[in-house]
Amino acid sequence: MRLGRLPPSAALAVAFVSGAAAVAGFAPLGIFPLPALSLALLLALCRAATPRGALALGFAFGAGLFGVGASWVYVSLHDFGTMPAALAGVATLGFCAILSLYPAAAAWGLALLRARPASAALLAFPALWTLAEWLRGWVFTGFPWLATGYSQTDSPLAGLAPVLGVYGVSWATALVAGLAFLIAAGEPRQRIAGACGLALVVAAGYALGSVSWTSPEGAPVRVSLLQGNIAQDLKFQERRYAATLETYRRLVEASDARLIVLPETAVPRFFDTVDPAYWDRLARLARAKRADLLVGVPVRDAEGRYFNSLISLGVSPPQIYSKSHLVPFGEFVPPGFRWIVDTVAIPLTDFSRGPERPRPLALAGQRVAPDICYEDAFGEEIARQLPEATLLVNASNVAWFGDSLAPPQHLQMSRMRALETGRYMLRATNTGITAVIDERGRVRARLPQFTEGALQSDAQGFSGATPYVRWANAPVIALCALALAAAAWLARRRRVGPAWESR
Repeated sequence: MRLGRLPPSAALAVAFVSGAAAVAGFAPLGIFPLPALSLALLLALCRAATPRGALALGFAFGAGLFGVGASWVYVSLHDFGTMPAALAGVATLGFCAILSLYPAAAAWGLALLRARPASAALLAFPALWTLAEWLRGWVFTGFPWLATGYSQTDSPLAGLAPVLGVYGVSWATALVAGLAFLIAAGEPRQRIAGACGLALVVAAGYALGSVSWTSPEGAPVRVSLLQGNIAQDLKFQERRYAATLETYRRLVEASDARLIVLPETAVPRFFDTVDPAYWDRLARLARAKRADLLVGVPVRDAEGRYFNSLISLGVSPPQIYSKSHLVPFGEFVPPGFRWIVDTVAIPLTDFSRGPERPRPLALAGQRVAPDICYEDAFGEEIARQLPEATLLVNASNVAWFGDSLAPPQHLQMSRMRALETGRYMLRATNTGITAVIDERGRVRARLPQFTEGALQSDAQGFSGATPYVRWANAPVIALCALALAAAAWLARRRRVGPAWESR
């Protein structure tokens, strides 16, 4: 590859286009080889770059990736948050620029190593890329959206998810990118080694994907996932309130299931301000069906704090789950940033956090691990309720994102959580995508977006623990640290000149 010899402006343009093209590897298109090929191009561009040049190339790649892949942020801010278009555009660009600092840091770190031998580059690049994604997943509460591993839910590399989680799949994807680069740019022996390495990685993914890490527990349970399709700009309007309650009452009444799940904030008022007769009616409907309901509703305590919660009604004792990982600016206001929230029309922007280590809910003969909306982007947090839980449930309201890339991307993250944990994931959403996902991350049933309905299906409970449930992200972080140490040692032995080459 001669991409490292392009003029700086052309190299930046190629990096930007490569990042943008990688978005097609994620849902809804799901062309999973594209992210690896895009990373291979970034690697080729950085091959002869100075640290400063590599920093710019990584930033350009990130600008393409997030500028296209996270463009739905503008929809949330402007279309539904009523932020002025110019301000929403600036805020979206600023947000994407911050996210682009992480791939920039990975590319900069690679150039700093000045690793001439290909072996050092093959060790360093996947490790740096993965560590950058991991940091993005928790710094400032984290934004792990578009982590590379999510693009591989339908590829052979998905077999690594129960062992190393989504970041382990990211590492394998970046390793494939490095091997592809070696095949394209290396000397004959290196190309052969690269091809063998690529075949080995793919074979390992297939082999691990055939392992049953968890086992069925009990008989399948009949579930009903309700999708009210309440438009976001109508959801909190007083004139729509009675119709919203009636929609969900009617869907509950028509459901024939032991576990019935409503979306996040399906009832758009505080629990204690809703007519008790409505709660009593839902509870009586559930008990008549020998069923349990999970209802999304904000809940207040005696101290005036309020929580984004799911409450249960029905044959089991009443239980509650309150969201712990809140969305900055959407659900809580970071100190000093109240002025930003004042420019958008987002109700309930100052939630309190629920317990960080909740216990599963005993419902419908299962032990249910709930999470609310954005929480299922954080695999390590979902694993906290395991291996005790037998089912995963996500209640979401992605109406904030309209008809954008966000809903299918969110579904893909739920599929990764199912793969990591070896559990069914049940998704009940307001406007879609409502779906039943099995323990291997396959979508068993789904409702069309922007339609009202109840998705009824059978869900199998599972017991046992995958390696990821036992050790979470620790193994892949240790793997990356060891790889970087080995790469630094190799680079120190053979460092020559200001850049590294493929030979």
